Amino acid sequence: MLTVSNVSVSFSGRKLYDEVNLKFTAGNTYGVIGANGAGKSTFLKVLEGKLSPTTGNVSMGANERMSSLNQDHFAFDEFEVLDTVIQGHQHLYDVMKEKDAIYMKEDFTDADGIRAGELEAEFAEMGGWESESEASQLLQQIGIPESMHYKKMAELTESEKVKVLLAQALFGSPDILVLDEPTNGLDTHTVTWLENFLADYPNIVIVVSHDRHFLNAVATMMLDVDFGKIKLFVGNYDFWKQSSELAARLQSNANAKKEEKIKELQEFVARFSANASKAKQATSRQKQLEKITLDDIQPSTRKYPWIKFEMIREVGNDLLRVDNVSKTIDGVKILDNITFVAKPGEKVALLSRSDVATTTLMQILAGELEPDTGTVTWGVTTQRSYMSKDINDNFDDPKAVIIDWLRQFASKEESDNTFLRGMLGRMLFSGDDVTKEINVLSGGEKVRVMLSKLMLLKTNVLLMDDPTNHLDLESITSLNEGMIDYKGSIIFTSHDREFIQTIADHIIEISDKGLVERAETTYDEFVGHDEVQKQVDALYN
Repeated sequence: MLTVSNVSVSFSGRKLYDEVNLKFTAGNTYGVIGANGAGKSTFLKVLEGKLSPTTGNVSMGANERMSSLNQDHFAFDEFEVLDTVIQGHQHLYDVMKEKDAIYMKEDFTDADGIRAGELEAEFAEMGGWESESEASQLLQQIGIPESMHYKKMAELTESEKVKVLLAQALFGSPDILVLDEPTNGLDTHTVTWLENFLADYPNIVIVVSHDRHFLNAVATMMLDVDFGKIKLFVGNYDFWKQSSELAARLQSNANAKKEEKIKELQEFVARFSANASKAKQATSRQKQLEKITLDDIQPSTRKYPWIKFEMIREVGNDLLRVDNVSKTIDGVKILDNITFVAKPGEKVALLSRSDVATTTLMQILAGELEPDTGTVTWGVTTQRSYMSKDINDNFDDPKAVIIDWLRQFASKEESDNTFLRGMLGRMLFSGDDVTKEINVLSGGEKVRVMLSKLMLLKTNVLLMDDPTNHLDLESITSLNEGMIDYKGSIIFTSHDREFIQTIADHIIEISDKGLVERAETTYDEFVGHDEVQKQVDALYN
């Protein structure tokens, strides 16, 4: 159990939240949500003991162990991969190293023998003899093969390091697991594995994530950082979102009687419970939902940007043809004879376990990079706009003022200050915000400026490399809806499963076996087919 008692946190006179009283219990996964800057990551640091609260305290049960996802990808570069994972249980690792050091001594004394015996007993009690096999199995499950287990972390790619650090956090079944954006940098296959792992996890999980599908799949409770408070809600992200919208509607309906509002709440809970009952963790959640009263829900203060993509002209008969495209970077073949056709109106998701592969292909499609061999042929009527994964690459002049930078992409009718201020206001830049220089903006603000540019261009093809990077949940939701409603063609990459599932009707995966293509297929159908194919392959291999 983890208990938060009367906690408040203030910085430079600004109070993030106060009088926070929470009790975390085993068997629940708590999703932490809130607007950017609300203090989600700060709250995790308070729970971990890395930051002292201004008032109050945090306490764990006796002999309980907390583990968290390390955000420093270079912290373990000098260690081997397997040792890095085992360090997720630091005390076990320290005992193992001390024990091994004693046995390596040339002048082994009686005192050393006694100490070694004590360490052996403690090591066995913590399950130390199974630690290497457990760590190895965990690594293999998330896509790190045995051949890499004794490599130094410094030899790994960025995406491989992310997986190893995730395995480190999960190692040894900690009593309390704290995860800050655990899906960042993970391929969709590993995210699906993590969802299944956490859905069956018996202990406490506390997670901050901008991935809605992930939160819906794993969360039994939501912690909403809002109103200067941290409030606990039963259910997953969808339930929180829909209940807060219901609360706003009920609050605005001044003429409705309380009995009518209670009935509407009960009907909403009943509908949601029926759907949620299909989820793995839904049994206890459903019982808790049924206890909710009218006073338990309240409207959110969140603001959603307005995102609507339009096009001046439609694409003609041809959209895109890619023939035998290959690309080698720094001696490593990234793309090998990639061939596919995309038709007008299709919304294509590019997938791969390697972000380098999808980003390289996107750069080639956008004309930012030349292939070594092969050709890319766009239809003559296509008009394309491109959003790079590295958000800073999208701005040629980082010192430019937002409104002036956007003006160059606007038509004559839309280039005046009144129109541009109105548009930026809908994108959550109000008042003097529109005169900020681009280089002082946060990552999320830069993405919203770039999306404003794409809306002004009104092209009939959008090329977007991981566009949800840096965005909060509200902006992701608005972008998701804007891309669904867009009448033109889209080619995009993403790690957000709900994003892919609700937008894409054409899946292209760059795999070890070459290019796997499914036209007129949703992501869930693609994954289902992939799982069936794996079972067939296992029977014949």
